[in-house]
Amino acid sequence: MADAVTTPPVPSRTGRADVAARAAPSADELRRTAHALDHRFRDDLAHLVGIDSGSHDAEGVERVAAWAAAALVGDGFDVETLPTPLRDGRRYGPVVIGRRRGSGASRVVLFAHMDTVFPVGTAAERPFRVEGDRAYGPGVCDDGAGIAAGLSAARVLDAVGYDGYGELVLVLTPDEEVGSPASRELLADAARGADAALCLECARENGDLVGARKGVADVLVSIHGRAAHSGVEPERGINAAVEAARFLLDVQSLSGSRPGLTVNVGRVASGSRPNIVPESAELHLEVRADGLAELVGALDAIDERARHPFVDGARIGVTRLDVCPPLERDATDRLAAIARRTGARLGLGFEVAATGGASDANFVAALGVPTLDGLGPVGGGDHGVDEWLDLAGAPDRVALLAGLVVAIAEGESVR
Repeated sequence: MADAVTTPPVPSRTGRADVAARAAPSADELRRTAHALDHRFRDDLAHLVGIDSGSHDAEGVERVAAWAAAALVGDGFDVETLPTPLRDGRRYGPVVIGRRRGSGASRVVLFAHMDTVFPVGTAAERPFRVEGDRAYGPGVCDDGAGIAAGLSAARVLDAVGYDGYGELVLVLTPDEEVGSPASRELLADAARGADAALCLECARENGDLVGARKGVADVLVSIHGRAAHSGVEPERGINAAVEAARFLLDVQSLSGSRPGLTVNVGRVASGSRPNIVPESAELHLEVRADGLAELVGALDAIDERARHPFVDGARIGVTRLDVCPPLERDATDRLAAIARRTGARLGLGFEVAATGGASDANFVAALGVPTLDGLGPVGGGDHGVDEWLDLAGAPDRVALLAGLVVAIAEGESVR
């Protein structure tokens, strides 16, 4: 592992280190405290949205990481800033890990991502703004609000004097929007063995949390034939384009063969000139499935098809560029039930939804850690010019997050 930059702990601004352990706070106390600290949430959010931090803008992500590390230190966390390895020759920003010891036994991990999908200059073109009860700006929902909510939930627990957890861990990653190629292992190291992991992607637009996400596989199919003059001696050619067309239809037919299974051939390329039998072709496809068995079954079927080309003499290679396991319901049900009970005590009603998109929660759940997603505030329009966040409801969502940490620490079973 790369050398880490470690920041020594300092006393928190509230003097938390001098506060004796106390009984679990009430839902009303958490809510009132979250509302009282909402100005800090809003300030943090505005600051984060004002920094360009696209996944491939390592310098921008480093600025967010430095700011977040300083904020965590100020709130009494031990902080590590871990550099990430190069991936395909590309540099990414660091992973920030904040740890705060408590008086209990449960280790609870909160995680969010610092990167956005937007290019350098977007923060200046569309600066943070507030209209009514909504905030707008690049990354305001995905995932600036998640970072701000994690910091705010820790401050709420601090302010009410609660430290009944064994360890509260906040992990911030630099590359979630591109599949976490550089940070995946560092996140796994931080989350492995935790009693619960709470992903701070924002809640759905209707307020629902996320309890299931499809697994995703990115697959490249390379087809090799033989070139020939299409007019003089076409019979000497091996047409890679014909094989690609047949292959496309065969693998596309897998889509829908099992509930929740989709296959999309997103890119097809072959040949150079119309008078040459094409000697090569490529298909770039994506497979998504609700369950790991369905995902693996589809990938195996693609491999099997590659062993039996339709065009005599054609050779087919299949490369699994990336495979993200699904976040499955059976890994989230108990934690979702605790979240519903915690929400009810706060007067919040919501469901726990499934979605086709993946997040870092998929990787953490694959470790066997009880994981729940969508625990940031409510927002929408992710990745678009109208991305928004519900400011009015944000304090209650922070209270929900803090309350969930308390419920887990107080012994509500998540396994």
